[in-house]
Amino acid sequence: MKIAPSILSCDFSRLAEEIQAAEAGGADWIHVDVMDGHFVPNITIGPVITEGARRATALPLDVHLMIEAPERYLEAFVKAGADSLTVHQEACPDLASTLSEIRALGVRAGVAVNPDTPLDAVRSIVTDVDLLVIMSVHPGFGGQKYIPGSSEKLRAARSMLDEMGSGAELEVDGGVDALNASEVADAGASVLVAGSAVYAHSGGAAEGVRTIRKALGR
Repeated sequence: MKIAPSILSCDFSRLAEEIQAAEAGGADWIHVDVMDGHFVPNITIGPVITEGARRATALPLDVHLMIEAPERYLEAFVKAGADSLTVHQEACPDLASTLSEIRALGVRAGVAVNPDTPLDAVRSIVTDVDLLVIMSVHPGFGGQKYIPGSSEKLRAARSMLDEMGSGAELEVDGGVDALNASEVADAGASVLVAGSAVYAHSGGAAEGVRTIRKALGR
């Protein structure tokens, strides 16, 4: 199981310290949430902050592009240090082409689906991705509650990946904490994104990661 703390919930005045604290707690990846105020109702991180995150850690940077026309910015985020780029099925009219562009840039290619998007929308491309992201909240803001029923979608996604012979990681993003971490892992997720559960933990980010790891028991 991989834990990918989302820096969306960190103290940006202490970005390097916050990332390094999560790393000290045993984080596997660092998750970077990019929002444009169009695809989702919030504006967050761009390539400059991603570059700052890259300087703070050697951990893989898992960059999640919640933006319209993501193909315009793929190269910029790779140059900033992204190790993987995930785009949304809902934002890509030619999803296969966008994923091909990402892989041509030499990084892992991922696709995310919103809570209301059926898995059939990505069935045809799951053998061409390195990462399938199931959104367990409606994207746009951190600190939301895990949507009931998301675990069933994870199970269905796990079955689909296995059926199609895909080696993609299955990531869950939204509302993951120590209370539901074991549930989502049992549903088939291999990567857990956690924001406020890490960065709002009373013991700090390192303890936030350790608490989730302990809850996983693996």
